[in-house]
Amino acid sequence: MAAEPAQRRQFKRVVLKLSGEALREDGSHDNISPPIVENIARQVKEAYQAGVEIAIVVGGGNFWRGITASNRGMDRATADYMGMLATVMNSLAVQSMLEQLDVPTRVQSAIEMKNVAEPFIRRKAMRHLELGRVVIFAAGTGNPFFSTDTTAALRASEIGADVILKATKVDGVYDSDPMKNPDAIRYESLTFHEALTRQLKVMDATAFSLCMDNNKPIIVFSMTEEDNIRRVLTGEPLGTLVTNKCEE
Repeated sequence: MAAEPAQRRQFKRVVLKLSGEALREDGSHDNISPPIVENIARQVKEAYQAGVEIAIVVGGGNFWRGITASNRGMDRATADYMGMLATVMNSLAVQSMLEQLDVPTRVQSAIEMKNVAEPFIRRKAMRHLELGRVVIFAAGTGNPFFSTDTTAALRASEIGADVILKATKVDGVYDSDPMKNPDAIRYESLTFHEALTRQLKVMDATAFSLCMDNNKPIIVFSMTEEDNIRRVLTGEPLGTLVTNKCEE
């Protein structure tokens, strides 16, 4: 007897978390690949047209990693501020491509820069989403020592998002590194408590604590497979769901 297909998930408002590296082709010297950004924007557009309210947080690792620079002797706060500026460049690239596809988009920056982005204002961000605009949150939280994972967790809590969709290079959360262990087991769903107990690296500790405390589910999925961003945005049961209570 064939297994029944997994039930689709219903999302009204989501936060999509993309790494900066996701915008760059492997082995390329270019920090941003326009074809990759266009592919991401196309998938976001399809979900947007399906009625999903979408906010995006993009990392800056394709340009700069503050913690790496700090480990090499740079002042950590300065290095992190530089990383925040890198996320603004990525956010503008994503915005440009979405608007070329006729998707109305706003970039809100946690560091004020009037000429290129709005300042982050929670109620204004929520109004943009209600009016059918994609909102991209740039410049992290505006504070050093916090990752863009934490930004995604914080903004999701602030705007009342249903879920955080974290795009990665692997198709979910495993009990060990699947790149090193071919026998690693992938979880379909987990509770926050189970992820902590098993020391599974879903997000950094601050981001994970925010999600757990504010009951914000996380779906970890692979963006390397064709059309996965659109599929997860529109509710297909991909990846690993981490929440306060496992799905039945």
